[in-house]
Amino acid sequence: MAGYKVEVATGDMKEAGTWDKVYVTLFGTEGKSERTELDNYGLDFNRGTVRTYTIKTTSSLGKLLLIKVEKDPFWVLQEDEWYCSKIVVTTPEGEVLLFPCHRWISRGELVELRGGRAMKVFEDDHPLLIDHRKNELMQKKSFYQWKILAEGLSHINHFNNVSELPAEVRFSKTRDNEMLNTKKITGLELKIKGLLGSAEKWESIDDMKKIFSFTSTKMSEYVAEHWKEDDFYGFQFLNGVNPNVIKRCSELPQNFPVTEEMVKLFLEEGSSLRNEMKKGNIFLYDQKKMDRIPARPYDGETLCVTAGLCLFYMNPENKLMPIAIQLHQQPSEENPIFLPSDLETDWLLAKVFIKNADSMDHQAVHHLMNTHFLIEVYTVATLRCFPVIHPIYKLLFPHFRYTLNVNTAGRGSLFRPEGPLSMSSLGYDGMVELMRRSLSELTYSSLCLPENIAARGLESIPNFYYRDDSLKLWDIISSFVGAIVENYYPSDRDVHKDTELQDWISEIFTHGFLGNKASGFPACFHTIEEVTKFITLVIFTATAQHAAVNNGQFDYYSWPPNASLLLHKPPPNTKGQSSMETILETLPNVGETVSMVAMARLLSEKYSDVVPFGTYPEERFDEPAPKQMIKEFQAELSFLIEQIATRNSQLEVPYTYLNPNQIENSVTI
Repeated sequence: MAGYKVEVATGDMKEAGTWDKVYVTLFGTEGKSERTELDNYGLDFNRGTVRTYTIKTTSSLGKLLLIKVEKDPFWVLQEDEWYCSKIVVTTPEGEVLLFPCHRWISRGELVELRGGRAMKVFEDDHPLLIDHRKNELMQKKSFYQWKILAEGLSHINHFNNVSELPAEVRFSKTRDNEMLNTKKITGLELKIKGLLGSAEKWESIDDMKKIFSFTSTKMSEYVAEHWKEDDFYGFQFLNGVNPNVIKRCSELPQNFPVTEEMVKLFLEEGSSLRNEMKKGNIFLYDQKKMDRIPARPYDGETLCVTAGLCLFYMNPENKLMPIAIQLHQQPSEENPIFLPSDLETDWLLAKVFIKNADSMDHQAVHHLMNTHFLIEVYTVATLRCFPVIHPIYKLLFPHFRYTLNVNTAGRGSLFRPEGPLSMSSLGYDGMVELMRRSLSELTYSSLCLPENIAARGLESIPNFYYRDDSLKLWDIISSFVGAIVENYYPSDRDVHKDTELQDWISEIFTHGFLGNKASGFPACFHTIEEVTKFITLVIFTATAQHAAVNNGQFDYYSWPPNASLLLHKPPPNTKGQSSMETILETLPNVGETVSMVAMARLLSEKYSDVVPFGTYPEERFDEPAPKQMIKEFQAELSFLIEQIATRNSQLEVPYTYLNPNQIENSVTI
């Protein structure tokens, strides 16, 4: 007789345990065990417990290959899902094998688990494993399918509602309940204050402070106090929620005729615009991709969208200052260039319209399209193309936690024709067109951070904390990914041979970037270096980049004059005609304001089941090498946490969004 010690771990999340009967069958190269009920004294599968069982066989099963897990009802009780974390088997020969599960198992469901080291497709040599791998991928490709959201956009998962999603990619019950409570509390607070649904206009700027008087943050309070200041306005284009839009300007665009005389007062004494451009101190914001996108109708009229330009100057005090604004692409007498020396409300209004366009660009392109939608593409391709035993699946899947749920739910609430994002000046159709244009122009290098920073000429601009922190994170991720990839792909030949890896990147190229060869995105992999770079991008986007564009939304959007997705009045076409009343009439009404601020609050909320960046509570790798690499990765992140904390202690406005302890391991909100 031979005895196999089987340790079964039940998850510690809410309602993870089960009363049902669980059966296990072991499969090896020399045979299989009997179907054996796992039954000790008392309740076997309590939440957060590990139970040990012994399975007897007449002789050794040889090399252990698979475990079949089945769950049958206990008496006549209702459906009782069970979350199995993992099964660890010790063979009669003393070998200890990990069989990761990390999923919910329903009644009557049969689950087959593979254990041992991560394996690529050309490494499987046993017929049982080859068939299992083939069948797993056939089932996954049948289950996870692509769907077109809109022509010209990245494809999405085919599920129409979160209730259709499998449990392994859905929110936990805890997350569902906490998000529901946040919505209820937010709505109740606004109803009590009489703000929700109100069509009244704001009577004064200060009245807006009562929107969330009890839930403000230090940063949101700072924004409310300093939003008018030019140096803080410039600061936001470096360290706010949309830090990827300005670039160094060595020559003015022909359609932005700023003269030396216009800006002389705002430059260092004795200098000139030409000299400052030569020194690399002039920067440009240009929203030309938004030009001529129709705005949405509102109250019988069509709103206005400004595809504007803004010129910035890095002054001797290392403050980035706006020095000229043109609100439309084509210069004309009715499209004046606004200056800091103009009437205060003229200049404020010009800045408000630039931030309106920037806010829509931020939400539609840099947040929704470049993080949420692209990570969804990477997630669906991973689920379709890799079996769970594949090393790249083991590496990436923790960074896709909850993404399909949050995107599917978001399309049914936030981003739909009647949702908060569609309340913007562009509306739903305009936001879709903005994303369509942006995707057609998107390049691989623009998403790879070091190349992005270099292409925009921002390598040395001072006080650019987003750049400083994100470049360090990119390097840390790249080093970690490189070690993992080289461990499993010793040569470029291994990259060529891995048909699953090639299928994965081909699906991403086709469904994510619509086969656009001019984009520079890879359609196949030739080298270890290419694999490392792309996977670095995937993890960086799912973690750091999403944190950069998401986590500060309440801080910056909760004060509507600072950044509003919706503006009512047309932009000024003459100077000297505005007042603070003009600004109040331009901003959204009370009900519209609180709806958009409530959205920002929901998207910036912290939830109790968060998984911090670099932590992997679900044990998936069984080999010592990747486990050690994860520890080294975590040590590098811990060191960066200390560095950022030290720097921030010296800053009036700390930049916290890319502190690793503030970043989630995946896009979950």
